[in-house]
Amino acid sequence: MKSWDQKRRLMRRYDQSSKVYDTQYQEEQEAKIRAAINNVTVTPESVILDVGCGTGLLLEHVVENAQLVVGTDVSRGLLSETKEKAKAYQNAVLVQSDADNLPLRNETFDLVFAMTLMQNVPIPRVTLNEIRRVSKSDAKIIVTGLKKSFTEKGFIHTLKQADLRIEYSSADVSLKDHVCICVKAPVKSKSRT
Repeated sequence: MKSWDQKRRLMRRYDQSSKVYDTQYQEEQEAKIRAAINNVTVTPESVILDVGCGTGLLLEHVVENAQLVVGTDVSRGLLSETKEKAKAYQNAVLVQSDADNLPLRNETFDLVFAMTLMQNVPIPRVTLNEIRRVSKSDAKIIVTGLKKSFTEKGFIHTLKQADLRIEYSSADVSLKDHVCICVKAPVKSKSRT
């Protein structure tokens, strides 16, 4: 129940700030997006998920090169801002949903972005496990974590706890977030003795 209360507070905060979000954070978000996009490949076959899509800033960077981009966010206000940007594209779909309970099929996405999300969820490992579930086995999973909320060591530990293997980690000290590109690590089976 405590985690749902946290999510409701977050939804209200983002609903209230949705009209001014880009004015306040666009420059910072664009820097993170560039750090991620420069290290992944988007192809015409790419099926992309943007978990916690906010106002759709990532959408504008990937939608023209992808087969499909699905954006999810828990905030109705933020999604209404994204809807305006998505109107120009037939291959963009928006879904209001909780990042811990995505209404999406298993192993669907080639690229999954979780930008500016981890510091906003009650239990990051739960969210990352849900992201793993909807990611194809060879998917790239791009995750950022606010440096004010996670030490580098703590952020990497969180990713590893969710059985993600880090392929790239940004060393850009000017970014306010850790930016990591991951793949699913094989889940270790528990042996019986």
